Amino acid sequence: MWRDYGTLGGMDLTDSGTTVTLIAGVALLAGVLGVVIPVLPGLLLCWLAVLLWAVLGDAGGGRWVVLALATVVAVGGTVVKYLWPGKRLKSTGVPTSSLVIAGVLGIVGFFVVPVVGLVLGFVGGLWLAERLRVGPGQAWPSTRHALGAVGLSLLVEFAAALGIAVIWVFGLLAT
Repeated sequence: MWRDYGTLGGMDLTDSGTTVTLIAGVALLAGVLGVVIPVLPGLLLCWLAVLLWAVLGDAGGGRWVVLALATVVAVGGTVVKYLWPGKRLKSTGVPTSSLVIAGVLGIVGFFVVPVVGLVLGFVGGLWLAERLRVGPGQAWPSTRHALGAVGLSLLVEFAAALGIAVIWVFGLLAT
């Protein structure tokens, strides 16, 4: 009754290229999830996974094309993530100070209330800052506009992370 513990689903884990590919795949999955779960730096983790695969893997010359495409998507996603929602926020009149207060209270909420504290702290902090700035009547509409911009930012980052993952999978299949 001999078992070969060096294989996983037919893949030879003693082969360094296979191991690097597996680690890169897990890191990519963690990066995509990290966009939604704000503990991990999602987009950066996705790009680093492709970098690891390109530098340490044995995928041939096509790996550099995959890395270049992933880099373009990561940089483009990061730029759009900050410019597009930021422009929307400026048009609604929500100041940076309100977002900073919301961010600080979001971080506090993360440690005070497990799982949902970050979101509760951010939304509550934003509403509180806007209530102090514009009064109780306009606080919620202003908060809703700011949350829409933050949601747009998350959507852009998520799309970029998924784009990097798709590029990597196609690169993996092609090389």
